[in-house]
Amino acid sequence: MPIDRAEQDPAVRALTELVTVLDSCMAELGGARVRAEKLLEERQSGRSWLDIVTTESRPLVVEQISSVMAALASAGGAWRREQAYALASEQVSINRIAAMFGVTRQRISALLRERARTAHA
Repeated sequence: MPIDRAEQDPAVRALTELVTVLDSCMAELGGARVRAEKLLEERQSGRSWLDIVTTESRPLVVEQISSVMAALASAGGAWRREQAYALASEQVSINRIAAMFGVTRQRISALLRERARTAHA
C-alpha cells in the first residue's frame, strides 16, 4: 500500500494509534509491576495495608492499572471498529467478520453503526 493511501486509511491510523498506546501501556505496566513488588516486600516485612497505601506515591498502582485499562479499551475499540469497517468495505460478510473476531453478528453490526456515528461526528 503506498504511503499516501496508508495515511488516508482510517484502519491504518487506528492501528498506528493502538501500537503507540500499547507501547505506552507496556511502559506504564512495567513501572506498576516494580512498584507492586515493592508493596509486596513492604507487606511481607509486616507493614499494615493502611500504612503502605497511605505512604505510596501517586499515582497508586491501582490507578495506573485503571489508566492502562481505559487507554487500551479506547484504542482497542477504535481499532476494532475501523478493522470491522475495512473488512466490510472489502465485501467481507458480517457473519465472516463476526467469526474472525469471535463475536456475534449483532456485535459486528453494532461496531459498524458506532463507526458510522463517529465518522459523521
